[in-house]
Amino acid sequence: MSQPTDYLDLPRESCKDLEHIPGDNGKWPVLGDTFEFLRDYHTLAQRKFERYGPIFRNSALLQRNVSLIGPEGNEFVLKDEHKIFSSKMAWDPILDRLFPDGLMLRDFDEHRFHRKILQAAFKKDSIQGYLNVMNPKLTQGVESFPKGKTFGFKDSIKVLLLDTAAQVFMGVEMGKEADAINTGFLHAMEASMAWFKVPLPGTKWRRGLQGRKVLENFIHKTIDQKRATESHDFFSQFCHAKDEDGNLLSDQAVRDHIIFLLFAAHDTTTSTLCSMIYLLAKNQDWQDKLRAEFNATGKDVLSYDDLQSLELTALAMKESLRMYPPVPAIPRRCIADTEIMGYRIPKNTGVGISPLMTHYLEEWWTEPYTFDPMRFSKERSEHKRHFYQYIPFGGGHHKCIGLNFAEVQVKLFLFQLLKGHRISVEEGYTMQYNSVPIQFPTDGLPIRIDAL
Repeated sequence: MSQPTDYLDLPRESCKDLEHIPGDNGKWPVLGDTFEFLRDYHTLAQRKFERYGPIFRNSALLQRNVSLIGPEGNEFVLKDEHKIFSSKMAWDPILDRLFPDGLMLRDFDEHRFHRKILQAAFKKDSIQGYLNVMNPKLTQGVESFPKGKTFGFKDSIKVLLLDTAAQVFMGVEMGKEADAINTGFLHAMEASMAWFKVPLPGTKWRRGLQGRKVLENFIHKTIDQKRATESHDFFSQFCHAKDEDGNLLSDQAVRDHIIFLLFAAHDTTTSTLCSMIYLLAKNQDWQDKLRAEFNATGKDVLSYDDLQSLELTALAMKESLRMYPPVPAIPRRCIADTEIMGYRIPKNTGVGISPLMTHYLEEWWTEPYTFDPMRFSKERSEHKRHFYQYIPFGGGHHKCIGLNFAEVQVKLFLFQLLKGHRISVEEGYTMQYNSVPIQFPTDGLPIRIDAL
């Protein structure tokens, strides 16, 4: 792998020589805007953008960074023509103890090599094969959800999607371990936003490290079995994959990739479905449109080709992802001096872009706070005014590898749920949520499902 790695020797703390860039260091000494960043990222970013414009310096999570708001900044960072933006260096301070060496914690040639291996799990033929598992799993899941009473949708769908991902990618049933694994993922993600990283009893950081251990134990006990035999699930194929020198990937590499794959396959889709269910419950007319589209198929189980015909469902999903992108902020770290928007960005500066803020800019979107899936229709195509204005899956070399899988899973689930049921929320209800690190409802998203 030819890409230089000496940039990894840069100090872990990002460059602080940013006083020439508009902005401020936040409300609190040292901690800056950490509390507001964790509590209400959207309001924080909106206020800074309105005051300073599309580029500003800020401070949160013990790091000083430069934020870029809008398609121009998104393109500069995600396209990364000169290979100067490290994903690993940006995510390492947050995730290296919790999700080490996952795909987005790798850069350049190394990232490209591992991405190529993982892409086998998301080829069209592979996804078509997954429907044999996903259709019955999601059908059973919908049947098991409470009917005629209010319940927390987030926890229920999260368990269902983790169980489905484990069956699809690992060929194993979660069974009684599901709760422990889900809790492990939850604690690991919560710990990623901990600014106090000392494993004292009762702290987020300690719970996160314990959660990581649960995930490691779950994967490790299956690796030897998968290496001893060959089966069609992706976990088995990954256990037999070889590097450029013909050597099997290490147990650690297999473990880290599978943990990250399971996380990406169920956490981000959980976020997407929570947003969609909330918005469809608040916009019953669109719920009716999707139900009519599902019933028009005349089927009880969908094939891969059937999914391509669900055009209105695709529009509703795109709009939900615009309003609630699962990953609202994407960090990078400069490994060389550069310049953007007339400002010098020194080497080792943390640089962040914001899918969330970009998706609400009025110069690019008509009434951005209104749920309007038709903005993505062929006739309007608002999202095509700039190639980097709609980035719910990121872009460039690190664009989400599982975006097609996510769309298939979302469509299959909504088909089973909506063709025979109506979802609703209480009158006047507004979803309470946190944006970072992944957008999730904090109130569990109480909904009601009623048979038609």
